[in-house]
Formats: sequence, C-alpha cells, structure tokens
Amino acid sequence: MERADGILRMLKINYASSQDDVQEFSWKPVLKIFTFLKEEEAEQLGENTRAVLQFMVTDKDNPNSVLNIVTQARENGRSVQDHITKEMWQCLNDFYHTIRQEKLVTLLQKDDPITVLDSLIKQGILYFGTTDVTMSRGEGNAFISIGKFLERAIQSADILDIKFSDMNYELEKPADTTYWKYLLMSISGYELYLKTYRSGFDAKNVMEQILLNETFPRSVIYSINHLHQYFERLKSEKNIAAYNEVNFMVGKIQSKVKFSTPAGIIHQGLHQYLTETKASLFEIGNTLNKNYFAHS
Repeated sequence: MERADGILRMLKINYASSQDDVQEFSWKPVLKIFTFLKEEEAEQLGENTRAVLQFMVTDKDNPNSVLNIVTQARENGRSVQDHITKEMWQCLNDFYHTIRQEKLVTLLQKDDPITVLDSLIKQGILYFGTTDVTMSRGEGNAFISIGKFLERAIQSADILDIKFSDMNYELEKPADTTYWKYLLMSISGYELYLKTYRSGFDAKNVMEQILLNETFPRSVIYSINHLHQYFERLKSEKNIAAYNEVNFMVGKIQSKVKFSTPAGIIHQGLHQYLTETKASLFEIGNTLNKNYFAHS
C-alpha cells in the first residue's frame, strides 16, 4: 500500500511537470524507480504520457502497477482477516473495486488524469488513516508499520538516486528551480523545504532533507527510526535469536545514517552512499522474511 501511494503521488506531480515542460520532459526516471523495464523499453515508453499512466496504474501485465499492487494487498488482507479490523478490510476492498473499474482506463486515456489520480490517492489516505485509528498496537500493527517504513526508506533513497543521476551527482551544479520543486512535491516535502531553507533551492539542502531530516515523514532517517521503533515491539523470549539478528542490522544502518553529514556523504559519493543504504535495507527485509515468515 505504501508503494501504491508513492507511485500515485509521483505520477500526479510528474504529469503536472510534463504539462509545464513538454519539450524536455521524460517519464524515464519514474519508470526506472518503479518498474523493471529495460533501458530501451523505458526510453521508448517514456515519451508517451498516456501510455505511461496506463502502464503504471491499470496494466495487468505490469507486476508493479497500482492495480496489481492493490490486488496483492487485498489478498494479503484476506489471508489475515482475523488479525486486521473490519474497517481496514473495507478500505482495502473499496480501493480494490475502484482500481478495477474498466472506465478507469478510458478516463486515464481521454480525461484529465489528475482527477483519477487524486481519487486513488484519497483511497490510499483513507486506508492509512483507518489503519492508524482502528488497529490495536500489537504484533499485526508492528508488521504493517515495519513494511511501510522499509518501503518508504527505499523509495526515498531510490528517488534521490535517480534524480541526482540526471545531474551526474554534481551537487554544486545548479539545477532549474522547477526541477527541485517537483521532486520535493512528489514526496510531500516542498512546504517543509521552504520553511527550513530560506536561501532558495540548493542540491545539498534537498539531499539533506530527504536523507537526514528527522522530522520529515518521508526522509530516510525518519523511516529507519520508526522501523527500529516498531521492530522493538516484536521482541519476545520465543524469538530472541531472530530478533537480535535483525535488531543488530537495523541499529547498524540507523547509526550510519543518523551520524552522517552532508559533507561526509559528498566526500564518499552520493551514489555509493545511497547504493549501500538501499543494500542494507533490502538485507533487513530479506532477513525479516527468513526469520519471521519463511517457515510459516
């Protein structure tokens, strides 16, 4: 569900960007973040806005389309219905039936896509809000939150990596103000940036907010801090060895990011830093799966 939300927000903001800059705009960065397409396939599809929207939202053959993601989420919800609330299940079900409507394909192709994307984003917000106010703070909620923050940290690192690759990771290189504006808007960080940095748009400040700002809900450090917080709730005498293994890994990446500085990241190289961070997060996800789900 976190991935569906990220895709929809990214599509909405990038569609607005495509209308502002018809000549230079390409969907290729979005396709690189959220799909498994080869370079030439992304290049070809990236020039056709309506085709990208259809592929990312309603395409049954795209495993990472919102349709397929929400369908999987609903199947997961069905398999653990005894452990989630009736209201949460209802939200999943409503989202599933909304995204499966055949008219959605037509609306994305012919009408204003923002209206469609907004309606789907609201379905996601309803799900997150309902989950937050109805789920008991037990093991089930901890696993939901761990998945959410793991996905969010990887997404933010991916977005930063792809967007800075367009500039060859030259943080001193000036970029168009609209470039940073749309990047921050796509992860709901635009207003916070304006309040935090009064000197205008700067690549180093954008990097700092998305990686290191502990009050920004979509920053990498915020996600890792909350990942650690929710994982601690799974500790019990029954699984102490598995808990200690994952806890060490989470603590290690948390310390690394928490004590990073913009200057240190630049010295190491942003791409290498993000690659290592993502590798650590994927390792945590795989180890969690092995220790908590693989034997069920």
